Amino acid sequence: MNTKSLLTINDLTNEEIFDILKDAQAFSSSHKDWQFDRRLLVANLFFEPSTRTHYSFASAQHQLGVCVENFTAEGSSVEKGESLYDTVKTFESIGFDAVVIRHKQDAYFEQLKDIKIPILNAGDGCGNHPTQCLLDLLTIYQEFQTFEGVKVALIGDIKHSRVANSLQQAMKRLGGEVCFSGPKEWCEKTDYKEIDEAIRWADAVVMLRIQHERHENTMKMSKEEYLQAYGLTKERAASMKPHAIIMHPAPVNRGVEIDDCLVEASNSRIFKQMANGVLVRKAVLKRALGYAPFHKEV
Repeated sequence: MNTKSLLTINDLTNEEIFDILKDAQAFSSSHKDWQFDRRLLVANLFFEPSTRTHYSFASAQHQLGVCVENFTAEGSSVEKGESLYDTVKTFESIGFDAVVIRHKQDAYFEQLKDIKIPILNAGDGCGNHPTQCLLDLLTIYQEFQTFEGVKVALIGDIKHSRVANSLQQAMKRLGGEVCFSGPKEWCEKTDYKEIDEAIRWADAVVMLRIQHERHENTMKMSKEEYLQAYGLTKERAASMKPHAIIMHPAPVNRGVEIDDCLVEASNSRIFKQMANGVLVRKAVLKRALGYAPFHKEV
């Protein structure tokens, strides 16, 4: 496996996390127009539907001057039974410099250990989502200028959330605190708080989408009932700390996990997260393709 691959957030040391965040910040200010100094080919292989992750990677790639190919399984040799390994090995063999992969299988990358080009994990099943984690970290850092002691409440479908797994790992390593809330049958974590307590406790309230596509059974309550029981309502938002922010990895189900009027409230950072996603993915691509962090350039 290429050492510049990014498969889980734990592939990165704390120093490397901060290097990526610093590069992301530089892309928003001092290095807005920076591009690779050679022609590079990157393929986006998405085996699950995606809007934000797929197209923010594509936006980052185009802004960096990368030649991008967007692969879909429909109409490809996958429909003829080709394995994931053979598909990725094909892109390596025909001259691509890196691949970005989203796949429904947990830890799909375990079968790609012999691939030599960098693999950037754009989400695997219920397992990991390292670039989403990094953009969440960037959003939190921009707000609080530290991770030490910052309290993050992850609320919703914890059991099926790769976002929750990755952010929990990173925040604890960086000195933050994490708690979980939502339907107890979807939460197997020990750091559980009832939703009203979690919202009052947190500096960042991260609402999570119900992952219907990963459930064997559909939700047994109406959207309105879910919002009142486990969602961020206007009433609950009023109990947040004055400085606390609202986050959501999106897509947002308005009126289900969050009241419609809160999505673009003054303390919401949901669309800021999306903008940060492009900056982070620029930084991750830069690292994967062999470039040093800006502040470490000789």
